[in-house]
Amino acid sequence: MLTLRQLSLQRGGKPLFDNVSLTVYPGWKVGVTGANGSGKSTLFALLRDELHPDAGSLDMPPGWTLAHVAQETPALPVPALEFVLDGDAELRQIESGLQAAEAAHDGTRQAELHARFDSIGGYSARARASKLMAGLGFAARQLEWPVAEFSGGWRVRLNLAQALMCRSDLLLLDEPTNHLDLDAVLWLEQWLRAYPGTLLLISHDRDVLDNVADHIVHIGQQRITLYTGNYAAFEDQRAARLALQQSAYEKQQREIAHLESFITRFRAKATKARQAQSRIKALERMERIAAAHVDSPFSFGFAGPERLPNPLLAVEKAAAGYGERTILSNVNLVIGSGARLGLLGPNGAGKSTLIKLLAGLLPPLAGRIETGQGLAIGYFAQHQLEQLRPDWSALRHLQKLDERASEQALRNFIGGFGFNGDRALEPVAPFSGGEKARLALALLIWQRPNLLLLDEPTNHLDLDMRHALTLALQDYQGALIVVSHDRHLLRTVTDEFLLVAEGRAQPFDGDLDDYRNWLNEQQRAASRDTAPRATGNSGNAAERRDQKRQEAERRQQLAIKRKPLEQRVKKLEQRMEQLHAEKTTIENTLAEPHSYNDANKYRLKDMLLRQGQIGSELEQLEAEWLDLHEELEALAAND
Repeated sequence: MLTLRQLSLQRGGKPLFDNVSLTVYPGWKVGVTGANGSGKSTLFALLRDELHPDAGSLDMPPGWTLAHVAQETPALPVPALEFVLDGDAELRQIESGLQAAEAAHDGTRQAELHARFDSIGGYSARARASKLMAGLGFAARQLEWPVAEFSGGWRVRLNLAQALMCRSDLLLLDEPTNHLDLDAVLWLEQWLRAYPGTLLLISHDRDVLDNVADHIVHIGQQRITLYTGNYAAFEDQRAARLALQQSAYEKQQREIAHLESFITRFRAKATKARQAQSRIKALERMERIAAAHVDSPFSFGFAGPERLPNPLLAVEKAAAGYGERTILSNVNLVIGSGARLGLLGPNGAGKSTLIKLLAGLLPPLAGRIETGQGLAIGYFAQHQLEQLRPDWSALRHLQKLDERASEQALRNFIGGFGFNGDRALEPVAPFSGGEKARLALALLIWQRPNLLLLDEPTNHLDLDMRHALTLALQDYQGALIVVSHDRHLLRTVTDEFLLVAEGRAQPFDGDLDDYRNWLNEQQRAASRDTAPRATGNSGNAAERRDQKRQEAERRQQLAIKRKPLEQRVKKLEQRMEQLHAEKTTIENTLAEPHSYNDANKYRLKDMLLRQGQIGSELEQLEAEWLDLHEELEALAAND
């Protein structure tokens, strides 16, 4: 298991972790949440052995293979498929060893390596890599393209594919969906759910955390807190915990006020001096409870549009594309003043092309577009982040838009996007991607558009900002068309969907679950079309059927052996979670000063006894749990 024990760490003089402890068991899928700068990426750097704790320890099982997504990809001449295969280091080592053994005519060594190559699935490795790349949106023709020919966003996908190709025990993913479209997010979500190792996932996508994570680690106020369940369960548990914390805080404040009042009144009286000193010492010993709060730093909304013509935009038999290449044809669309459309469709089908056509950035290749009088379009896309002036501040960008507005009004507005005080005056150049995205959205909102065209607006935005944007869009009075891989945003701000596929843009009669089913059906149809035809060799077919039957029987026997072990592991994990929860309750109670009053001495004795019993039982259960996992791993090796 992965264990942090009383770990503390500072970076740049700022304490990030203070005496934190955490245990993650093999096979857990853990979502990691917390505000920007709280320490999520620092935790990953600790796990990768790039940082070392100032105090405490971090223990990881010896022999674990760790995989993570590289931050940069050099412009390599190697084919994309080969780059992805490099993620399986042992596969490459065996291939290299085989070449050396063949050159040395060492038959024994070749046999050993071929056996190992077969056991790790080496003969199917290229097929697995191709499947990974297809799931992440790469076309078959792109597998042999040099890495250098891909853009930055697609190189990020290559890095992700390389990390997934690694047969890892621990997989660290830091915002893996940022550069993916909805189709790729849906595929990745399924892949992660089936991943057999231990997963730590930093994500600002609520749906991914809900559908993948079985535990949530929240980092904040120099602490790490583990919650059981997905993100929705975490929100419920955290709200309950914060309510209890606030209640305890208020109770302690009343106790402190009472003690301070006594000290103030009787400190100078000789007859009460000793009692006053006793209360002073009690105050000094008291561990202060912090007031509970979950305050978002973001708060903004859309002012009502100055005009709201109806319809805003009408598209008739339009075609869109680039040069002589037509991407969409026969597009018919009327955008009314209350339209709230979400665009769905496979990667590369033309969603962004349609947005650009509506924004006026692409002239129609055919057909016509009519605009309503007073139409004011607000268009957001990731490339706009690059158009920000790096030497200008957030405030100056806003002043350039509206030179008549007072500085205080602009500061009040920009503060709702997290640019407060001196931060509003700092140059944009060193801003993170999330900060630049917030600024671009602020500039868009200030202009009071009556038609919003948003192409992946949540990329780089954290959960707090996504929530604030969702609330603002729900109250927005104009029309909205959005492309996003964030399903929570699509569900909560759109009323209907438009499917962009096969060169058309047509209404989609269904929800996001229906869209997932549609995608699966498209993939099944594509698989049927590319399936190899029968050769008519009945002998080989019979041999394959017999081999498949034997493999099925072997898998069934292994499953029979695995089932009782897995059931026992599940029971152990449930019991250990119960004990950890009980232990936490006891520790919280022991931290309260009133637990040590004379009236509670018998209860205190029982709690201390129970605390020792829980520690002993946990030690025994964890030992059994490790033994069972070794048996399961041995069975898996034979599968």
